[in-house]
Amino acid sequence: MIEYFLITLALLALLSVVFEEVTHINKAKTTLFFGCISWITLFITAEPNDYHHITEGLKENLLEIAELWLFLMSTMTFVAYLNAKGVIQLAVQKLFPQELSLRKLMFLVALFSIVLSALCDNVTATLVSLTLLQTFNVERRYKLRMAILIIFSVNSGGVALITGDVTTLMIFLDGHVNMSELFILLIPAIISVTFLATLFSLSASGRISTSKVTSDYETVDILIAVIFFSTILFTMLMNVWFHVPPVLTFLTGLSIMFLVGRIYRSDTEETQMLEYVRKIEYDTLLFFLGILLLVGMLKEVGVLSILANLYANFDPNFSSYFAGIGSALIDNVPLTAALLKAHPELTTPEWLALTYAVGVGGSLLVIGSAAGIIAMSKIKEITFISYMRYIPALLAAYTIGYVVTLFLSEYMYG
Repeated sequence: MIEYFLITLALLALLSVVFEEVTHINKAKTTLFFGCISWITLFITAEPNDYHHITEGLKENLLEIAELWLFLMSTMTFVAYLNAKGVIQLAVQKLFPQELSLRKLMFLVALFSIVLSALCDNVTATLVSLTLLQTFNVERRYKLRMAILIIFSVNSGGVALITGDVTTLMIFLDGHVNMSELFILLIPAIISVTFLATLFSLSASGRISTSKVTSDYETVDILIAVIFFSTILFTMLMNVWFHVPPVLTFLTGLSIMFLVGRIYRSDTEETQMLEYVRKIEYDTLLFFLGILLLVGMLKEVGVLSILANLYANFDPNFSSYFAGIGSALIDNVPLTAALLKAHPELTTPEWLALTYAVGVGGSLLVIGSAAGIIAMSKIKEITFISYMRYIPALLAAYTIGYVVTLFLSEYMYG
């Protein structure tokens, strides 16, 4: 009976996000509340023999959250600093024309997001891509579409490399796919993103210009930008070569940023490097905390195991497709972990289809992926309701990408 109560708490948390515009209660507060209450309920209703098991489950959940928090904190501090100094805006002005059509901008932003997310993690790719978007004077409805396009593009590009998406890395480390096989997922990713960009740009007209940047950046600011992109590069290399957790490499990069800032700046200056930690939007971090506490609770009560068993009862090609849709409601990392623990007997094409599905399917809801949660906190035009209006287009793009993955992987490895 208690399981139903806990699932109800998770549904109430979801509803609190959906109706945030009606209640005017910040989603970070409600999800954190329901996440904490759900774990307290687990302890209160547990049998004495279960306390140790639940405690270990909570510790494991908090460890995952702490790792994500520290990683987000490191990335967001870099981006906050470079954004405040106008370095990212200046880089955008170098990469993009100062004036271009709205339709062309959509395709360029989508391409930029795919490439960046394939090379680095989804969190960094989302933050940088959204900062890029905000340098253009785009009206509200098109800004919303482009932000949604960024979310889908980031999730799509991340599936093709182990550095781009955690679920891809998990399936790779479990020995089910190799690097060369993963590369072909870039093709369905590009096709599905191009389809979505085409849909979103059908009524787009007019020309867009970048915001004028008046920057007083110094040599140290360019040096910090170099440290940032070097940190991204070394995060990938250290993880692939020596299995160093990405959070550790990024914290190292952040510490180097602070040391460089201390060398170049005195204590008497109004703004010091460390102050940019305070510019981080902690609502984003609290929202992540609440969501992941709820997902950890669902894992603890066996909901994810039920999903894994359901997966095994149907044709893998259909199961993977719906597993991807399910990842929009349940975090794709524990969902993928549950599926891997079920040890399904899949062929290489079927593993590739599952990799694409759990990586991209989270795009169907704004709370279904890290990219969506960050975008929801950074772009005021994105709400749960406004995002839902585009579910048909997102579902069509996801379906096209999945079908292309099936045919292509079957042709190459079937």
